[in-house]
Amino acid sequence: MKSLLRLTTTVLALTASLSLFAAEPEYVSIEMEIDINKSAEEVWDAVGGYCDIAEWGGLDCAITSGNGEMGTVRDLLGGRIVEILVAQTELSYGYTQPVQEGQFYNLYHGFMEARPVSSNTSKMIYTLVYDVSNLENQEAKDADMARRRGMFEGMLVNMKNIAESQ
Repeated sequence: MKSLLRLTTTVLALTASLSLFAAEPEYVSIEMEIDINKSAEEVWDAVGGYCDIAEWGGLDCAITSGNGEMGTVRDLLGGRIVEILVAQTELSYGYTQPVQEGQFYNLYHGFMEARPVSSNTSKMIYTLVYDVSNLENQEAKDADMARRRGMFEGMLVNMKNIAESQ
């Protein structure tokens, strides 16, 4: 009987302590796109490499594992950001950022696609998905989303300029 009481007490204490740390996830999606006066294939050839982010994003990039296929790992900004290639097609890729010990895990994913519009035009689509439940209020969540949108929309303009200049 004492064992059952101890087990019940332990389970209740663990459940209570976990509820203090586990916020309800609040996933947001930021969808962005830009029209480009080149075919999707030409756009992807110009800016679709997994470390091409160094050119159009201005971020130092190094492949630390893999060969550009599924499971390839890239380090950005000298390893401050690590991203793993988790989805890939002929004209797109998706990536995620892994859990980092001692930090809130926001399940960050990015997806980039060159989508054909006609034989000689396309659009580049970039989508981010992540959890904002760690941010204190709606104002902070909106500011975070606006900051990311502004940064990635600038990168889309860079992609357009690179692709159209080739």
